[in-house]
Amino acid sequence: MSVTAEDWDARVTRLSEKMPDNLRRAVDWLREPSRLWIRVIAAILLILGGIFSILPVLGLWMLPLGLALLAQDVPVLKVPMERAARWIEAKWAAFQAWRKS
Repeated sequence: MSVTAEDWDARVTRLSEKMPDNLRRAVDWLREPSRLWIRVIAAILLILGGIFSILPVLGLWMLPLGLALLAQDVPVLKVPMERAARWIEAKWAAFQAWRKS
């Protein structure tokens, strides 16, 4: 099955539709094309925070979030992010099936 950048965009849209209204509006505001520099700066800060995850408050959770935010403006990242999301979903489903048995 082929993975495209549009798959990642559709995933982000589906996820934002499931968010509470305040968070969804913030994500939609951030995804507007005119917010390019805000997204890039926030993504770089999140990635750096993920790299320095040994410090309190900062953590590895920041790295994928920063990459996902950066993928909005760097189309080359969309396909790897979609593949990673599918891999995580498959592993989660396998874990859930194993836990139920």
